[in-house]
Amino acid sequence: MTLTDIPEEEVEVWPDAWPSVRVFEALGTQWRLGQGGPSGLDYTAIPAVASMLGITRRELTEIFPDLRIIEHEALAVMAEAAE
Repeated sequence: MTLTDIPEEEVEVWPDAWPSVRVFEALGTQWRLGQGGPSGLDYTAIPAVASMLGITRRELTEIFPDLRIIEHEALAVMAEAAE
């Protein structure tokens, strides 16, 4: 399977959520894995990734709760797909 096998789907992102989505997307390879699969993002990578995206520490503090919601939903989707 390649990326061309996955149909493109347009998703609307509200402007105030965009920084959280950008950070989450950039953290795509930073999942902690256990015997049961992904258990969450590696939080130690978040500040460096956010900094590389030009997001300040203050902005990161504001978007962190949104990032956790996205993480939670992503884990639910991955668990559902594994069933």
